[in-house]
Amino acid sequence: MALALSGAAAHGQISNLGQFDSQLIHFGIQVGYTQSKFDLNFSEDDELRETLQGTTSYYAPGFHIAIIGDLRLNDYFNLRMLPGVTLVTRELTYSWEEGYLETHRLAEQSRNVESVYGDIPIELKFRAQRYNNFRPYVIGGVSYGFDFASLRKNRNLTDQSIVRLKPSDFRYYTGVGFDVFLLYVKFAIELKMAFGTVDLKVEDPDIYIRSTDFLKSRTFMLSFTFEGAPESFSRSRRSH
Repeated sequence: MALALSGAAAHGQISNLGQFDSQLIHFGIQVGYTQSKFDLNFSEDDELRETLQGTTSYYAPGFHIAIIGDLRLNDYFNLRMLPGVTLVTRELTYSWEEGYLETHRLAEQSRNVESVYGDIPIELKFRAQRYNNFRPYVIGGVSYGFDFASLRKNRNLTDQSIVRLKPSDFRYYTGVGFDVFLLYVKFAIELKMAFGTVDLKVEDPDIYIRSTDFLKSRTFMLSFTFEGAPESFSRSRRSH
């Protein structure tokens, strides 16, 4: 009887993918939902402030997908590279003086600025001790992004101006998440916040552009990752 109970208890402690985190290298995929906006300062230009009360930026939705390459450094630290693509929309909203709107009825109230970034992030992942099939972690890293949709070199050919951005952005980010060890793959949910360090604004005499002193990116990301390796798959299959 005692032998049977001890065997049942031991069986209850068996975890999925027990050797997964001991592998030197493994790969995966990450998909995510993003919310992005600009960090900005309203212009100190007194002449501009006579017509414009303020410029603000609000979060707008986007999408992210990346490939994961994970290198194990030790029991608690991993180095990861996540090359991918992020579709970003950021909204700028303009608050005009009432008198200006009466004479300029076509003045725009808001603009959406769209970008398609090719990202190369490098991050360090610190994992807490594993508990059964769960393992929380924190991450921090840096990322270079190139905006393929940048209109930096485009010239305005109509009466409607455009918000032009520099194509390159450098960001640092931090976040938290937790791994869930399933039968054949490791699934994770992450929350990250990325902060741009580059002033993306391209100088332009247009009032919509002059209304800000700088434009820097800020992105919130909710990500889902799926990681696996042939070794872990075959080992799990043999164990069942």
